[in-house]
Amino acid sequence: MEKIPFNKPHMTGKELYYIAQAHFNGMLAGDGPFTQKCHQWLQQHTGAARALLTHSCTAALEMAALLLDIQPGDEIIMPSYTFVSTANAFVLRDGVPVFVDIRADTLNMDEKLIEAAITEKTRAIVPVHYAGVACEMDSIMAIARKHGLAVVEDAAQGVMAGYKGRTLGSIGDLGAYSFHETKNVISGEGGALLIRDGELVQRAEIIREKGTDRSRFFRGEVDKYTWQEPGSSYLPGELIAAFLWAQLEEGAAITAARLQLWQTYHALLAPLEEQGLLRRPIIPEGCRHNAHMYYVLLPPTCDRDACIAAMKRENIYPVFHYVPLHDSPAGRRLARVSGELTVTEELAPRLLRLPLWIGLNTVLQGHICRALQGAMVKSMR
Repeated sequence: MEKIPFNKPHMTGKELYYIAQAHFNGMLAGDGPFTQKCHQWLQQHTGAARALLTHSCTAALEMAALLLDIQPGDEIIMPSYTFVSTANAFVLRDGVPVFVDIRADTLNMDEKLIEAAITEKTRAIVPVHYAGVACEMDSIMAIARKHGLAVVEDAAQGVMAGYKGRTLGSIGDLGAYSFHETKNVISGEGGALLIRDGELVQRAEIIREKGTDRSRFFRGEVDKYTWQEPGSSYLPGELIAAFLWAQLEEGAAITAARLQLWQTYHALLAPLEEQGLLRRPIIPEGCRHNAHMYYVLLPPTCDRDACIAAMKRENIYPVFHYVPLHDSPAGRRLARVSGELTVTEELAPRLLRLPLWIGLNTVLQGHICRALQGAMVKSMR
């Protein structure tokens, strides 16, 4: 059997054509015609007041921290079960991540634990939509309004996903997307910041353009551009935007194809869940997920590393996911924990992500599921 990697970046077929077109246009720096196309698409499909491409989701989160004017000692509530960029964006401003536990069903931040984590230093809440499945945003937004806090959605995995008819990334004050090659819609590296409040748009443009009003200058709104406030260079080049445009054009088709693969896994693995051998993902009512990943939770008696090794011997390459941030050297130094993180600590070592990419088929997925079952049996402690 051929090697089955965890991920294969999907190409729509127009990427190189659009890159050549960008080259022909003679503009390779950021904010060219393809960047504008991507901005318009994102605004149209999310309802955000403004969407700004960035060179990564990390950059979008860093922009969010600058827009919120995070000061030393300010606290930001987030899950520990997330990627390091969620915390780093605020730590770089000397903010303090405050970790709360996750829900057992979705692995998203448990909204019922947020209020207990709020102090006089709290400035923002950062829900992370794990696997493209929405956090309980109605509750989170109500808590934020009650306490006068900002909400920054880490929707790195949430492109083309929604919550009760709204698009992930556009519900909070700010939202961050990722177009990394492991995501559904890709540009190799890349991201976007979504801004709900139109009053923040001008500052966001300034921060993204090294702290200058260069965007206003190119629109003819000022006769020269100057340094206005702290910022950095967060723009992607036009070649990246050209690649991304080919992906966004096919965003609905990409999502539909991935959902079909996700449903196949879900059906194939149902008997193993019925036997108590694993747990499949849970999608709450009102959540429109995007099939970003298919994971299983192994039983506590299964050695995950041994299971992965056994599957690799079958030429199948599943992967684990985050090491919880509170258990990392930097997390112990730079953050604090609110309450017990019991669910995080119990489920993180049991999570296994299966290969999911356009090009898989039912035969290969059946082979993966059979190999998983065999590997689990061999890996029981």
